[in-house]
Amino acid sequence: MPIAVAFYEVVLAIHVMAAILAFGVTFAYPIIFAVGAKADLRSLPVLHKVEYSIERMLINPGLLLVVAAGVYLASKLHQWSSFYVQWGLGVAIVIGALVGAVMIPTAKKAEAAAARDIAAAGGGEPQMSAEYMALTRRLTIVGSTLSLLVLLTVYFMVTHTGA
Repeated sequence: MPIAVAFYEVVLAIHVMAAILAFGVTFAYPIIFAVGAKADLRSLPVLHKVEYSIERMLINPGLLLVVAAGVYLASKLHQWSSFYVQWGLGVAIVIGALVGAVMIPTAKKAEAAAARDIAAAGGGEPQMSAEYMALTRRLTIVGSTLSLLVLLTVYFMVTHTGA
């Protein structure tokens, strides 16, 4: 019995750590972009490259680990019928789908649009196009929605009664 309890605790710790690692950085994106844009608009293409690289190399694998550990935990505790487990699984599917279908492709398009706008400015001050602004608006709206889903999920996981 102590080995099973110890393994459960390790998996629970992995579940929580994976969530922090995967989603923690997303709450810093608005600050990163605000500081970068204020310092130099020419940094925007690189910032978007960093954004989608983090999504591919940190968020997606972290999400997979969160789900894998969650499946083990839900099975171990026989909690598949609990709202917080169903919510968590549903949110994981939504996050994975939106990161893959919206966030990464939109960040790549924003990188290209920013690079075009900067090149068009030559040595002068870049003016960001309507296309770039629409792309960043989409990133902001979808990113904020995903952040809200993460926060709600943490709330449901922490406050569940297991009943």
